[in-house]
Amino acid sequence: MAGNAPRAPLAVELDRRSGVALWRQIEEILAGEIAGGITAPGGRLGTEQLLARRFGVNRHTVRQAIASLEQRGLVQVERGSGTYVREPLIDYTIGRRTRFSEVLARQGQVAGGTLLDAGAAPAEAPAARALGLEVGEPVLILNILRKADARPIGIGAHHFPLPRFSGLDRVYRTTGSITAALRRFGVLDYLRASTRVSACAPSPDDAAMLEQPEGCPVLVTESVNIDRDGQPIEYGLSRLASEWVQLVIES
Repeated sequence: MAGNAPRAPLAVELDRRSGVALWRQIEEILAGEIAGGITAPGGRLGTEQLLARRFGVNRHTVRQAIASLEQRGLVQVERGSGTYVREPLIDYTIGRRTRFSEVLARQGQVAGGTLLDAGAAPAEAPAARALGLEVGEPVLILNILRKADARPIGIGAHHFPLPRFSGLDRVYRTTGSITAALRRFGVLDYLRASTRVSACAPSPDDAAMLEQPEGCPVLVTESVNIDRDGQPIEYGLSRLASEWVQLVIES
């Protein structure tokens, strides 16, 4: 994570008679500075040595405060580099009309996608059940790496029944949008019929593509979209980087 070197910090006198642990006081001071924009997203906090000098404590106390800030998702510790203020999490809203580009646009970010591969394959049980097919019937699968402002945040396997959507992969390569590609096939609007959410450890390949540690879980969503006539048109299985995305369920 990139960031500018911190400015010379102002010394802070902690209240040693309040009964509140010193590391907790430091945590709240730094959290307040982050919330107030004194240290901007992507900015680097001072080193343990500088912070210890600023607050008049030992480095172990500083380390406790930073560990708690990291647990709260406010900072990210990069070994050998420093401690950085995390970028705000993306609220990925799931509702009746879930559109990736619209979700990001509402938060001032640009949606992007890279088609990793595409092709026809026999439907496995989850996709067949979601799309109303028999196991083994053909589906078109698009594997897409999703990005927000060029930052990878998710990988999706999108299944479409064949022959209805034969060639949709070629249209997607041109439009870069599933919604736009579906319009070419007469689907002018579609709704989210269901979404199932879980979490798991990423595969080594997923962790590498999402640029996150293998020990950091991914959010998994299984979704079904239907057209205006109630016919299933898409089964999606997505893995989202939990470091960058939080799911918001619309009522």
